[in-house]
Amino acid sequence: MNVDEPPPDPRARLRALRIRLRSDLRRFTHAALQASNRLRLPGPSVLPIAGAVVGLYSGLAAGIFANLIGVVSGVAFGAADLAHTLRPGSQQLRSLVEAFSQARWHFEYMLVGAPLALGALAVARVIEPGGPRDEVKRRLRLLSLLTLGALSLYYPLVALAAINSVFGHSHDLPSLLPTLPWWVMLLSPMLGGLAVGRLLRDRPETHGHGVPEVVRAVKSGANMVPADRGLLKLIASAITIGSGGSGGREGPIVYGGAAFASTVGRVLGFSRKELSILLACGAGAGISASFNAPIAGAVFAMEIILREFELRVFSPIILASVAGTLVSRGVLGEAPMIHHVDYELISGAEVFAYAGLGIGCGLLAFAFVRMLHGVEHFFHGRMGGRLSPWLGARPLPQRAALGGLCAGLLAMVSPTVWGSGHDYINLAAVGKLPFFFLVTACALKLVATSITIGSGGSGGTFFPAAVIGAMAGGAFGTLVHYVFPASTGPSGAYAIVGMGGAVAALTRGPLTGMMMLYELSGSHDIILPLMVTCTIASALCHYLTERKAPKDQSDQDLLQATPVRALMAEQVPVPAGTPLRPLTDLLLTAEAGTLPVLDTEGRVYGTVQVEQLREVWRDESVYPLLVASDLARKLPSLAPDTDLAQALRMMDQEDVDALPVSRTPGSDTCGLLTRAAVRRFLFAHHTRAHAHGDAPITPAEARH
Repeated sequence: MNVDEPPPDPRARLRALRIRLRSDLRRFTHAALQASNRLRLPGPSVLPIAGAVVGLYSGLAAGIFANLIGVVSGVAFGAADLAHTLRPGSQQLRSLVEAFSQARWHFEYMLVGAPLALGALAVARVIEPGGPRDEVKRRLRLLSLLTLGALSLYYPLVALAAINSVFGHSHDLPSLLPTLPWWVMLLSPMLGGLAVGRLLRDRPETHGHGVPEVVRAVKSGANMVPADRGLLKLIASAITIGSGGSGGREGPIVYGGAAFASTVGRVLGFSRKELSILLACGAGAGISASFNAPIAGAVFAMEIILREFELRVFSPIILASVAGTLVSRGVLGEAPMIHHVDYELISGAEVFAYAGLGIGCGLLAFAFVRMLHGVEHFFHGRMGGRLSPWLGARPLPQRAALGGLCAGLLAMVSPTVWGSGHDYINLAAVGKLPFFFLVTACALKLVATSITIGSGGSGGTFFPAAVIGAMAGGAFGTLVHYVFPASTGPSGAYAIVGMGGAVAALTRGPLTGMMMLYELSGSHDIILPLMVTCTIASALCHYLTERKAPKDQSDQDLLQATPVRALMAEQVPVPAGTPLRPLTDLLLTAEAGTLPVLDTEGRVYGTVQVEQLREVWRDESVYPLLVASDLARKLPSLAPDTDLAQALRMMDQEDVDALPVSRTPGSDTCGLLTRAAVRRFLFAHHTRAHAHGDAPITPAEARH
C-alpha cells in the first residue's frame, strides 16, 4: 500500500453507492413498467376477482335490504318511541351506545382492501395506453373503484344496523305482534301495498318474484338484468315485507345481485358465457348473504341458475358466496337463522315417515304454485264472473292495497302471515307451537303470500315456501310422534326437514334444499331424512306441474322445429381482398355489426365483426396493409335447413353471436344468423304466451 495515497473518502463511497442504487432502481422500474405493459387480463383470469367483487355488493345489498325492512317495520310499530329515545339518560340511548361498541366493524377489511385497490389503481395508471392494454387499464380501474366503493358503503351500513337493532322492531315479532293495535295490523299492509303499487305502476317490467327473471335471463342468453330494476325491486320488497305483507327476502336479493353482476360484466367486456357465470355469482351470493349459508348459496347458483356443475364455474361462484357471507355477517351478525337443535334418527323405520313428509311437501308446493297462478289471474281480470274483471280494471296501487288489506286480516288470525314469518321457524324447530297453530299457519301463510304477490305486491316466494314447509312439517311430526312416540323424533325435527322439502319442491332443486337445511341446522344426523324428503318432494311437484301444465311448445321444441332459413338475414358477402377502410364503412352500416367474408376462391370463409376494428382503427398506418381476410375469423357455415337448436349449439362451441349460412349456387348473397335474431324470435313467442296468461312464475317453470 502506498503511504502517499490518501485514504478513501467515506462520503465519496456513500455518494457512489447512492448513484448505483438510483441506477438499479431506474432499471427495476423500467423492467416493471415493461412487464406491466405486457399484462393481459382475459375474461377467465379476471372472472373470479369480478365474482368476489359482485359477492361484496350482494352482501351489502342483503344488509341494506334487511335494514330497510327494519326501518319500515319500525315505522309501522310506532315512531313515537323515537322522541323518548334521545333524551339524556334514556335506556335506549345507552343501548344505542352499547350497540355501536359491540358492532362488528371489521377494520381489517379496510386495512387489506384499501391498499390492494389503491395499488391496482396505481398499476392501471402507469400502464401505457394503446391496444389490448386499454382493456387491462379499464378492468383494473373499475375493479379497484368497485372495491373502494364497497368499503365506503360497508361501515355506514354497520352503523345503520346498530341503530336498527335499537329502534327496529323486526327482530322480535312474536312478542311484539300481539301488542299491535288491530287497526295498525289492517292499515299497515294496505298502505304498504298502496305505496308499492304506486312505485311499480309505471314499471311493469319489474313485476315478478326475482328468481324466475334471473333464470330466464341466463337461459335465453341475454344475461341482461338492468341495475335500476334491481334497486327498485329491493325498495318495493322492503316496503311490502316491512309493512306486514307476506313475501320472501331471497327473490329481491337474487335479482338485485344479478342486476349488479350484469352491469359490471358488461362494462368489463365479458363474453356471453362469462356473463351467465357472473349473474349466477350475484344470485348465489345473495342467497348466501340472506341465509348466512355460503355452501347453500353456491349450490343454488349452480343448480338453479346455471344448471351445471363444471369446474370452471366453481371458483367465481365460491368466492362470491364467501365474500357475500363475510359482508352480511358483519352487518347482520353471525347468529344462524335456525337455532341449533340436537337431532337423531330414532329408528330406520322413521325414514318412511320422512318419505310421507316428502309427499306432503310436494303437494303443498304444487298447491302454492297453482294458487299463485290463480290469484294473479284473478287480480288481472282473467277469470269469469264480475269481481275479477272489475279488479283487472283497477289501477295497480288499488289492487296491491286490497291485497295488503287481505294479508292484514289473515295476520290477525295467524301472526306468521306478517312479513317473512321466519321468526316462527325457530319456535316450530323446538316444538313450542301447538298443532292447531301449525296447521292454521301453514294454510294462511300459503294463501296470504299468494294474495300479497298476486295482487301486485313485491317479494319472493322462496322463503314463504320454507315457512309453509316448517309449519306443515311440525304439524306432521306432532301427529307421527303422537302415534309412534317410541320410534320417532320430536316434531321440531320434522319442521326443519319439512322446510327443506318445501324449498326443494318449489325450486325443483333437491340439492339446494338439502344443503341449505343441512348448513342452517348444523346437524349431521339430519342429512338422511333431508335426502329422502327433498328428493321425493321435488320429484312429485315436478310431475304434478308437468302433468297440469298446458302442453305448449317448449323453447327447445320450437328451436328444433324452426330452420335457419326462417330467421337468417340475406347479406352481400365481403370479398377476401376488401381493403380496411371500405370494410369499416360496411361494418358500421351493417344492421348486426357482422358481415360474412369469402375466401380467395369465393366460398364462405367466416365473419368479421365491428368489435375487431377496436385494435386497429387508431393506427392509420395499417389501413393500407390490412384486408378483410386479415381480420376475418374462420367459422363453420350453417346449412339453411339446419334447425335453430343446432345453430345455437354451434355458436356456443365457437363462442360467437353470429354464424354465416352457406349460399345457394348462383346466388350473390348468403345468409347470416345472429343470436339476437333467435332471441327476438323467442321473445315474440313468449309475448304471445304471456298474452294468453301462461307467464311462468317459479324458477322451475322458467326452465321450460
